[in-house]
Amino acid sequence: MAKMRTVDAIVAILEKEGATEAFGLPGAAINPLYSAMRAHGGIRHTLARHVEGASHMADGYSRAKAGNIGVCLGTSGPAGTDMITGLYAAQADSIPMLCFTGQAPVAKLHKEDFQAVDIESIAKPLTKMAMTVLEPGQIPGAVQKAFQLMRSGRPGPVLLDLPFDVQMAQIDFDIDAYEPLPVEKPRATRKQAEKAMDMLTAAQKPLIVAGGGIINADAAAQLVELAETLNVPVVPTLMGWGAIPDDHRLMAGMVGLQTSHKYGNATFLESDFVIGIGNRWANRHTGSIEKYTAGRTFVHVDIEPTQIGRVFSPDFGIVSDAGAFLDTVLEVARERKASGQLPDYTAWAEAAQAKRGRMQRKTHFDNVPMKPFRVYEEMNKAFGPDTTYVTTIGLSQIAGAQMLHVFGPRKWINAGQAGPLGWTGPAALGVVRGKPDETVVALSGDYDFQFMIEELAVGAQFQLPYIHVVVNNSYLGLIRQSQRGFEMDYHVSLAFENINAEPETGTAAGYGVDHVKVAEGLGCKAIRVEHPEDLGPAFEKARALMAEHRVPVVVEAILERVTNIAMGTELDNVTEFEGLAETPEDAPTAIVALAGAGS
Repeated sequence: MAKMRTVDAIVAILEKEGATEAFGLPGAAINPLYSAMRAHGGIRHTLARHVEGASHMADGYSRAKAGNIGVCLGTSGPAGTDMITGLYAAQADSIPMLCFTGQAPVAKLHKEDFQAVDIESIAKPLTKMAMTVLEPGQIPGAVQKAFQLMRSGRPGPVLLDLPFDVQMAQIDFDIDAYEPLPVEKPRATRKQAEKAMDMLTAAQKPLIVAGGGIINADAAAQLVELAETLNVPVVPTLMGWGAIPDDHRLMAGMVGLQTSHKYGNATFLESDFVIGIGNRWANRHTGSIEKYTAGRTFVHVDIEPTQIGRVFSPDFGIVSDAGAFLDTVLEVARERKASGQLPDYTAWAEAAQAKRGRMQRKTHFDNVPMKPFRVYEEMNKAFGPDTTYVTTIGLSQIAGAQMLHVFGPRKWINAGQAGPLGWTGPAALGVVRGKPDETVVALSGDYDFQFMIEELAVGAQFQLPYIHVVVNNSYLGLIRQSQRGFEMDYHVSLAFENINAEPETGTAAGYGVDHVKVAEGLGCKAIRVEHPEDLGPAFEKARALMAEHRVPVVVEAILERVTNIAMGTELDNVTEFEGLAETPEDAPTAIVALAGAGS
């Protein structure tokens, strides 16, 4: 059997497991692993500017395509603690990601050696496994177990902490004899699927709630087929958005608070049965639990047993991978349709689409400074069904989710539960690595954009082109809203008079940071837009610059500083964005006249 360093065994295993995309920063305690990557050549590495940024890149790469597992690398001490936010974002949204940290030699642990932090204990609550590997012979098994855990059950991240001397140790290892461990996922039984179908078909107005578990299971096609077989409307969650295309006749809109649609809420409130598949009943989706559950029967399907009943007790719970459940329930639905046993839900489906046709929000405003709604209207016109959107948190994400259009799975990539500011830019770079031939558009408010703005240089250095739309109102809009209950407006403004602003080309007066100059200083291209009629040409120019230079292109839209975002507490208590559209020209393009339309 061949003798090799443990780090050479790690790289060989990464290659065999198919995890060949790494993001990170070298350093003294992790340099042995970097030396193995350099020697083997099978791992592509992207050099980040901050380890948190590297973790978000790995996260974005994992989300980009089914089966991807991004690898994040950092040295000892603060590199590991910098990864914690990235681990949290991945764990919260059930995303597999493999992190390696360097560590002081085993004999130096617990002696307060330089940068010898107990990262295992820190990371454990946010991972499926966090382990400081103390024995060289444990390395192959630890990495093997990491891959099994990341892929089994509810996906999630793993952190392996590698003391320097463990990395340098020689072990006996034969990669040809190495085999990945079996992946374990629960599967619904035929009897469970039949009971769920019995409950659905006993209802008059059933709905399917499509969660992120459907995306993780790569089962969007089965979801759409089930909806079409039953002729039942679908409500995607924020993490499940794209599982059914926005222009499908059975797409009924999103529900709840913030990232919802008025027509989605209206349809949901009329429903009498809901089957949730691969969802968590997150609070932004449900709003008031009492209002959400009143008068409805619920079936809940989730891969994680402890999710069943966590938020409220369903009438029937099924522990199953979303794809496995859809495969089984589809068999039942096809058989019953062939034998004429399915109810006719045509009127219910058409009523849902009629609401969608008449309850669109107004987006066409000519105001200067611009209203944010016009930005999303122009984005819908400029970016087609092939576009993948990447975003995290804030008013930009809320409004984007209400007004943008998504036409397929993994076309909306969002740090939904954790929502860390600064996630968008580095995650978009990871998505570009995972989707090198597709159009990637990031969406940020000015604060999210400023958090990890240095990572733009990574896109310039490694030629990772995408368009980053920055809606700039120079204040912390969502935080400012939450302060209203305290009757204050305290430290939420990012505005100042920039002494380096230049006439005509400088930042808008009083808006502070000159994002265009910063982006260009980091090797990227940037365009500032202050008038709504210039948005379309700016997006067209951004596409051209991206294609020509193969770097990120920033399009900054200067917005007004007032907002009327939806912030209700119950499904039917949501403040309107400036009211409903009065004409098709006032509403988002492409989705307005869906009533009675085909898929």
